[in-house]
Amino acid sequence: MSNEQDIRPFRIEIPQAQIDDLHARLANTLWPDEIPGAGWDKGASISYMRDLAEYWRSGYDWRAVEARLNELPQFVTDIDGQQVHFLHVRSPEADATPLVLSHGWPASFLEFLDVIGPLSDPRAHGGDPADAFHLVIPSLPGFAFSEQAPKLGEGGTERYAQIVAELMARLGYERYGAQGGDAGFFVSAELGRIATEHVIGIHVNGPITMPSWDGGESEYSPEDQAKLEAMTGQDSFIRYDYAAVQSGHPHSLAVGLHDSPAGLLTWIVDLFRRWTNPAKALPEDAVDRDALLTNVSIYWYTRSFVSSIRLYGESNSWGVPSANSGVPTAAAIFPGDMSIRKIAEEQHNIVRWTEFDRGGHMAAMEAPDLLTADIREFFRSLR
Repeated sequence: MSNEQDIRPFRIEIPQAQIDDLHARLANTLWPDEIPGAGWDKGASISYMRDLAEYWRSGYDWRAVEARLNELPQFVTDIDGQQVHFLHVRSPEADATPLVLSHGWPASFLEFLDVIGPLSDPRAHGGDPADAFHLVIPSLPGFAFSEQAPKLGEGGTERYAQIVAELMARLGYERYGAQGGDAGFFVSAELGRIATEHVIGIHVNGPITMPSWDGGESEYSPEDQAKLEAMTGQDSFIRYDYAAVQSGHPHSLAVGLHDSPAGLLTWIVDLFRRWTNPAKALPEDAVDRDALLTNVSIYWYTRSFVSSIRLYGESNSWGVPSANSGVPTAAAIFPGDMSIRKIAEEQHNIVRWTEFDRGGHMAAMEAPDLLTADIREFFRSLR
């Protein structure tokens, strides 16, 4: 490992006063009336959110979670004046393949907790030790314990990829793989473009594929045309309304969500329900309730909501055809993903395309076994 003097151990230590304040705010939430019969059709179910918020206040144990998280090897380092937080899990297998995992939004480094053991130590999880990985799991800038970009215009996924590339160099990894979904998809793909000589392969789940807007929809299969309609048709605003607000009016939204934990919880949980396995009725049917609350707690305690959503307004890769890096790329497609293979193959060197019948957009949290197996098989082909 190079530049060790620049890397410092890190522990999560949330002051008790912050926990007490969270509980008091939840207890004093002014809940609105629910539109009769609306359920989840008008956003989050108010009755469901009231029950979940009460559990967050009186049943969820942050200190127990914090202790478990602090068992993980966490570090911080300064890159271009920004503190970058990351997990660095070295495999017991000396010849393991380095792999950087980049999370999405509204997730965090916590997204990968259930794949850390199987990926880093397959021998202990019934796998082949030859499939082991040394894992680097950064908190992207503006997320969790990583500081936000200091200048307007630097909060996009392109800049995030530059910082991740520098982190991998600082850790002494000359050749490594990259994996991610959602925002992590953009970061991983960009790593392939800016660090081509270092990235041996890219694995993505739910690659975000946008059409070229050239009117060639007839070239797509009926299934893909339905996906195009969902992304670009008259109902697409309903699907991407959150993104329009987060990119155009981040401060207006953030004032409420930085002041109200119930508001923050509702916004994030509503999006988890939209994006997780569409066959599941409730968010906690797809993602463990405590895992969901731990993710929201990180956003609340670090006051990172507004810094995390900067990528929506400051990234230049959203909806724009991207250059093909030529790096071998595998795509794992889960229920609810709008990925279109034809577009993906135009913009990436797709060498593997696997579709699954369970899981969803939050694949590492919903179907860690499937994601782990697909990552192993892909990188096995590159050795």
